[in-house]
Amino acid sequence: MAFVYIHAVLFGIWIAVNTGLVSFLPKWDESFVVLGTLASAEAIFLSTFVLISQNRMAAAADKRADLDLQISLLSEHEVTRLVTLVAAIAAKLEVHTQADAEVHEMSQDVAPEAVLDEIEAEEKTREAVE
Repeated sequence: MAFVYIHAVLFGIWIAVNTGLVSFLPKWDESFVVLGTLASAEAIFLSTFVLISQNRMAAAADKRADLDLQISLLSEHEVTRLVTLVAAIAAKLEVHTQADAEVHEMSQDVAPEAVLDEIEAEEKTREAVE
């Protein structure tokens, strides 16, 4: 907010002096062309800085998303291995549960490419409907 306050004071003084409200200072920009030019140049630089900052934040977000995906894939692989191990232990001990029908499906690794293809197919279907 300091940025806003400083600019409000500077622009206020500039306008007050050049409109004649402050009589002890001479007018230097009665048409406010210089003020407009300065404000425009400042806006150009500020918007450039904002865009640069947004690009950096987007790149960091992409890196975090990639890391999250890698961690999720690793976790899914480890859980799949644990399901396989527990199923083997249950078979060895001849323990049967209601989950036996699902164990085979849960013990298969999920191919990330297949999941991505399915997501893209759903998006295309959704776009075609709209």
